[in-house]
Order: sequence, then structure tokens, then C-alpha cells
Amino acid sequence: METNLRGKRIVIAGGLGFLGSLLGEWLRKRGAAVISLTRSPRAGESNDIGWDAESVGDWKHCLNGAAAVVNLVGRSVDCVKNQRNREEIIRSRVHATRAIGMALREVENPPRSWVQMSTAHAFGDPPEALCDENSPIGFGFAPEVAVAWEGEYRRWLPEGTRGVVLRTSFVLSRRGGALGTLERLARFGLGGKIGTGRQGVSWVHEKDMMRLLERAIADASMSGMYVATAPSPVSMSDFLRELRRAVQMPFGLPSPAWMVRIGSVLLRSDPELALFGRYCVSRRLSEDGFRFCYPGLRAAFDDLYGRHPAVSSVAVTAINRPT
Repeated sequence: METNLRGKRIVIAGGLGFLGSLLGEWLRKRGAAVISLTRSPRAGESNDIGWDAESVGDWKHCLNGAAAVVNLVGRSVDCVKNQRNREEIIRSRVHATRAIGMALREVENPPRSWVQMSTAHAFGDPPEALCDENSPIGFGFAPEVAVAWEGEYRRWLPEGTRGVVLRTSFVLSRRGGALGTLERLARFGLGGKIGTGRQGVSWVHEKDMMRLLERAIADASMSGMYVATAPSPVSMSDFLRELRRAVQMPFGLPSPAWMVRIGSVLLRSDPELALFGRYCVSRRLSEDGFRFCYPGLRAAFDDLYGRHPAVSSVAVTAINRPT
């Protein structure tokens, strides 16, 4: 789908984070005027606007007359899940969302669309079920985060502003996110089976994620919740096998669950991010005919690691259970 963003002002909350930086670069190349809401504005950058991600301030004026606001704010979940960190993970998402919603109600001409990040972890960790937009919310802390995040968004979405929620899976990028950690492990020969190896990995190439965000911003027919993921989730074992092939590492030592848990204590990370997973697809994007540039994992890795030229778009016409 062709979009026309030239000259349109897009406000990105969390615009200097991993996805925010990618999105800002992507939108600027399409002629959009991008404003980044950030706790740490860069010196000399007039398009960086400081905010505390909790309360309404003078920053609200950048929303007035904007074409869209995109909220990507949220503390990293890759940490020890003690009580303090759990509270901060929820608070960072809920308070930032509330601040945006309050500001939208105070400006004369609020954006026509509000695109809200959420997480595919909302479905919990079903071992085999194929999750889509019709699937129920799961159990555990991650689904609790999603419920609080999306609930606050719905509470503050102004009447007349089109809302799109993207429950996002693992974004594959060499410019940030979790892929760098897995790549280093694979290069050191540690990219073998993790835990059972059967846990699902739902993923999306960075380019397709940017295209989804662009479409959510510009396409008036999009509204409500979408699962932002490629149509071919894989098992953790298959994911790591393809990653080893991409980095040309012929072997990978396995990591049993007990080893992952011990390593996570030492690294102060969350072992469940590696030991649990989910198989997700998007029924709605399939029905809308969204064309993924990288519907398969091998092509996605080939592009990221420069093994082959980028593949052409492929229409997604069916949803298949992963094997």
C-alpha cells in the first residue's frame, strides 16, 4: 500500500529507543516531519522534545495538529523480575500512555491516529497453540503487563482519534533488540538448543515492522488490535539453527533449563524470555492482504546478514500451524 507522509508531523514517544530510532529514520526518508518525545533530548536537536513520560507539560503542544502519535515507551523486560522491576515495567507503560492521553484531551486539534505498542506476550506461553487476534489473554506477569498497558490506552483514546494497537513479537534487527545477544552466543558456539527447544519464537523483520507502523499511521482502514508478526513462527531449535547458518557457525552447544537459569542470575536477565515462547500469527493482516517482504525466517536472516539480496514481497494468503 502506498502512503503519503510528506510534510506530515509524526510524534514518536520513546523516539530515541531501539524501535523509535528505526521508525524515525524510516519516516524521515518518506518526507515526514518527526518529533521525538524523550527523557534525554540530544543537544542541538530541535526535533527532540523532553518529557518525563508521566505528566503533561509544554511538550503537549507538539501533538496539536500532528498527523499521528506513536507510543513506544516501556522499560525493558529483560531483567530480574523482582517486585521493584515488575512495578517499574508496568508503571513505565501505564504512566506514559496516560500522559499522552491526557495531553491529547488538552490540545485543540489532536492527531487523527494514535498507534500504540503492546506485546505478543499477552497470550502467555502456550506450548503448542497457534495464537492470533481471537486468542484469549494468557496467564502470568507478561499478560498482566499487556492488560494494564492496553487498558490504559483504551481508557484515554479520544473520541474521533483512530486507534491501532500492535501486539509486537521479536523484532529482528542488528541495530538493537535481543538479536545481538543471540548472535554473540551463536558465534561463540553456544547457540544450540535452549531448554526443550520446542518453545515458539514469533518474529518479524525490522523492515516489515516499520512497514506495519507506517501503515498503522497512514491507513484509515486500520483500527483496533493487530498481532505484529511474520506469518511463520518457528520453534526455538529451528530459530537457532537458522541463526547459526546465517553466522556460519556449524555447531551450537545446548543449554539446558538449569544452565539458563543460573546464567540469568549472573547476567541479571530473565530466563523465561528464552525458556518460554509462543507461536503467533496475524489473522487480521492476512485478511487485509498485507504483504510481508520477509515471510520466512531464512530470507529474513539472509537479508540481515548480507547473504543474498532482499527478496520481493510475498502475499500472505493463509495461516498454517507451525510444525
